[in-house]
Amino acid sequence: MSEQPLVSVIIASYNHGPYIEASILSVLEQSYPHIELLVVDDGSKDDSVERIRQLQERYDFDFRVQANQGLATTLNDCIARAKGSLIAPFGSDDIMLPGRIAMQVAYLQDKPEVGICAGNIEQIDGSGNPLVKRNRERPFRRLDFDAMFNSDQAGPPAPTLLFRREALEKVGGFDPEIKLEDLLIELKIARAGYFIDVLGEVLAKYRVHDSNTYKNRRFMIDNVLKTYAQFSDHPAYPQVCARFVNSMLLKCASHDKPLARELLGQLPLRQWNGKTLRALGRLLLAR
Repeated sequence: MSEQPLVSVIIASYNHGPYIEASILSVLEQSYPHIELLVVDDGSKDDSVERIRQLQERYDFDFRVQANQGLATTLNDCIARAKGSLIAPFGSDDIMLPGRIAMQVAYLQDKPEVGICAGNIEQIDGSGNPLVKRNRERPFRRLDFDAMFNSDQAGPPAPTLLFRREALEKVGGFDPEIKLEDLLIELKIARAGYFIDVLGEVLAKYRVHDSNTYKNRRFMIDNVLKTYAQFSDHPAYPQVCARFVNSMLLKCASHDKPLARELLGQLPLRQWNGKTLRALGRLLLAR
């Protein structure tokens, strides 16, 4: 065991009372033996703290309660006191498969060029039932900065991210000013010269429910564009932003027409593409 790296799993819990126990237990039931678990409740208003304390009494993991600080600040604080050379932030509503950490640790051996190891996910509903139509197999992929920035391939799913501590420290950790933490840290680590390797195996279950971040489209748009702006010196920056805005425009044209019209008004004619025209058709048909 002394030769195996310590993995620090960090769960920042916020109002996920119905799911937090399954998330914590999935970490405690990992087949990999050398894990420290740090759990922080970040100002929950539901019964999360009571549920976590009951588990802590049984399993004796590190648990702290704090006023709401936000995810990036909480992660940085936990990383500073974590002892592991590998760091796994994990959603308080998601579930790790039992062999996840063991597989990733084994993969990272003798691959110092890889700053982040990830894997595929299975999507489940609030009750834990598989969302079969949303799940798909994806092959192994190695992503560098250009592949990440240009979205050439599917990015690494958040519930499976395993970071090298040295990569996190090299880029200064998470940025509290950007509320969509994963994309920015991935881009920063890739730009620092590390690869992001995404394994083909399913490593975690991602829970789909009403409060998922991606469902807040205005939040996503604002924070993704703020993230991209930090790489505005890249030659592809205008095209990357336009591609993202067009993609969100098409989604909003069906589900949030006022926001879609706002996006359309901000998009120069030279940046229109097929998605723009499809979105315009949806907006016109809605009148």
